[in-house]
Amino acid sequence: MKCQRVLTYLRIIGTTMFGVSLLVGISTAYIMGYQFFTTAGNHLSFGLYGAILVIHLIIQSLFALLEHRNMRRSLETPIKLNKSLALCIAAYQEDPNYLRKCLVSVKRLTYPGIKVIMVIDGNSEDDAYMMDIFKEVMGRDKAATYVWRSNFHHRAPEETEESFTESVQHITRLLLNNKCVCIMQKWGGKREVMYTPFKALGRSVDYVQVCDSDTMLDPASSVEMVKVLEEDPMVGGVGGDVQILNKYESWISFLSSVRYWMAFNIERACQSYFGCVQCISGPLGMYRNSLLNEFLEDWYNQTFMGSHCSFGDDRHLTNRVLSLGYATKYTARSKCLTETPITYLRWLNQQTRWSKSYFREWLYNSMWFHKHHLWMTYEAVITGFFPFFLIATAIQLFYQGRLWNILLFLLIVQAVALIKSSFASCLRGNIVMVFMSFYSVLYMSSLLPAKMFAIATINKSGWGTSGRKTIVVNFIGLIPISVWFTILFIGILYTVILQTRKPFPESEKLILIIGAVVYASYWVILLTLYTVLINKCGKRKKETHYDMVLDV
Repeated sequence: MKCQRVLTYLRIIGTTMFGVSLLVGISTAYIMGYQFFTTAGNHLSFGLYGAILVIHLIIQSLFALLEHRNMRRSLETPIKLNKSLALCIAAYQEDPNYLRKCLVSVKRLTYPGIKVIMVIDGNSEDDAYMMDIFKEVMGRDKAATYVWRSNFHHRAPEETEESFTESVQHITRLLLNNKCVCIMQKWGGKREVMYTPFKALGRSVDYVQVCDSDTMLDPASSVEMVKVLEEDPMVGGVGGDVQILNKYESWISFLSSVRYWMAFNIERACQSYFGCVQCISGPLGMYRNSLLNEFLEDWYNQTFMGSHCSFGDDRHLTNRVLSLGYATKYTARSKCLTETPITYLRWLNQQTRWSKSYFREWLYNSMWFHKHHLWMTYEAVITGFFPFFLIATAIQLFYQGRLWNILLFLLIVQAVALIKSSFASCLRGNIVMVFMSFYSVLYMSSLLPAKMFAIATINKSGWGTSGRKTIVVNFIGLIPISVWFTILFIGILYTVILQTRKPFPESEKLILIIGAVVYASYWVILLTLYTVLINKCGKRKKETHYDMVLDV
């Protein structure tokens, strides 16, 4: 026992020293600005910090490839599908069309004996349509339903202590004795909706799968995730490949679709190789129920800076699994389609909310670095601090008083994005991934300032994305964007003023012209391809009815 404790302390010290040393090393490389080579006139250079980022991308891609190879090998592993499984669907003001598609896909799941539970966040007449759709799709003779005036943590004013206890017992019996259950309960947020089936199920099932009400599941999705949990008892949770259902609805949803593929099949695949996936997404995830019961109350009662946490439910659920020393995995063999925002403002609010949970959970996650592979510490440092280095670089170049530096920054951002997206195209075997390079503009112009705003308002939980039946427009997300653009615009004005006050060398003019032509040509070519290949083809595909089309 004492040796185990000493070993734990040594791992904590070693992991902490590794993380601090890595951050200090990267910061030193950035501040010192050591250059491997520089051209005449300082038009181009390649430094140590840039080399670190390039090596990171190469290593990440390599381990992602190795994990995909492992996924293909796992196909040969036979397993018995004899473990009990419950699918929990969280619903809130869902678009009727999306909800119907979700439930139809649930009926087609191939896992034997799966229990289906949908909990609706709201019990008013306006929410009743979701229960009606559930009964219609799942079968009125098979669906057990209940309208609860309360929820597990908030008792309705008209309910007595006795009637509340009876309601809790009734819901527990309902879930234990029926295969298809739908519950409408008092509004309390997504975490409250997820808590209800987790609590009522108790230890009655082996695995619990989570799903959002806007998600279409592939028939084999549950089977593939069960395979991962069955192969290794030390894997506590597993997520699947989340793709976009409405990717042709707008340019925002299309860029989200290529970004999703990159995030899941390269970034999370790499994390999965080391057993430390940072977030098992809400649309498609599965957990060992024995672990859920260990931390259910702590997960629900999570607080940050004195406030109860009302977002980041899935990321914290993943972190709780990691905190127990269990691995978290990703499998591309389990797939689903889910809805994503099609308007810029709704997308921005979604990303800001996700960024808040990312930074909050980064702090929590850091307490368990010592329980997992060093890659978890390494990637947390690299990805956690990268936005700050990028902002510092942008401000520095925009205020150096040289137009070429600004143009070079824009060229490098697109060049790196194009290289990364070209690699993704090869890995996926689909040219559409080239358009991932467009996402860099969204990242630089919107996501970077949104991340900083998320940190500044990290303890605020009063706004985010809304339900899909009624879309609420929220303009608060434009505040950081406006500030960011103002900072950059002032930098451009400052640079232009400085450049006009001193002689402009002919060689500099030539390089500026060449750089501007290259940058403009890039956009003309890519936008033309987008218009021809995506915009027109996408409209045709959108008009054609399709059921469950997933990328392989």
